Amino acid sequence: MAGNSKGVVIAALIANGAIAIMKFVGFLLTGSAAMLSETYHSISDTGNQVFLLIGIRYSSQDADRRHPFGYGKAQFFYSFLVSVLLFGIAGWESAKHGYEKLVHGGHGGGVESVTLLGQTFPPIYVNYTVLLGAIVFELWALYKANQELTRQIETHGWSGYREAFRKTSDVTTLTAFTEDTIALAGAGIALFGVYLTEVTHNPVFDAAAALLIGLMLMGFALALAWENKRLILGESLPQDDERKLYDIIENAEGVAEIVDFRTVFFGPGRLVVTADVAFEPGIATAEMDDRITAIEDELMAAETFVKKVYIEPEDGS
Repeated sequence: MAGNSKGVVIAALIANGAIAIMKFVGFLLTGSAAMLSETYHSISDTGNQVFLLIGIRYSSQDADRRHPFGYGKAQFFYSFLVSVLLFGIAGWESAKHGYEKLVHGGHGGGVESVTLLGQTFPPIYVNYTVLLGAIVFELWALYKANQELTRQIETHGWSGYREAFRKTSDVTTLTAFTEDTIALAGAGIALFGVYLTEVTHNPVFDAAAALLIGLMLMGFALALAWENKRLILGESLPQDDERKLYDIIENAEGVAEIVDFRTVFFGPGRLVVTADVAFEPGIATAEMDDRITAIEDELMAAETFVKKVYIEPEDGS
């Protein structure tokens, strides 16, 4: 899963880095508030991918004495930083810039014309070209993220995106997919705002587009932060999926009662299952070891997330 997630993040990094440069050039040439918001957006997204790659690299370290379950939760932490620090800051700056333009007016500076290859044309065409190019890049990055998310949906038998967002522990892919979706929407909003301002000569549309992009960014920043919070705190498997694992133990040969049962994620796609189990009296030690091993194997076969299983036998007499 880490390899798939890394590919998704690298695709997004390449796309967003190129787009950020193009959007900034567009802003310099036209002074568009929406283009500046989109520049903040793409710079934020580029920084996001760097943080996500750091999280993937850090989480791949082997377990040691200080971290006996490994460093998998590093991805949760760095994804949380992405949502709060970068996504939120970009959203705030975009919204603030758009609001100031709405209140104080003005379309900004910029040049009156652009000459390229001997041809002179209005700088607004630069924005059109940049935003249409951004949409193409973002569609490619979104396609890569969607491929991985769809694979996870099919692997786990989830009903669709809503269930995947609720149940996945692969916050890296989730963050990249969300970013790419928002980036695509933001580029569309900016394109619409720039176009309306050009045809009406009213800068309010450009400013409103900037404000809307900023509010959208901040909203999704909060949503992503909430999704990462649940995993950082140590979330269990969803109740319906957890019940399947519980039933496997409960119906295993020789099990009299489950005294305690818990699950918790310790990294993306990495679940630990612990259970205190009372076995039927009279089972020999060697036979009990075999039955515990059989339960562990069945749990891992039933749910690909299960990486560690601890069965503690209790006195069933």
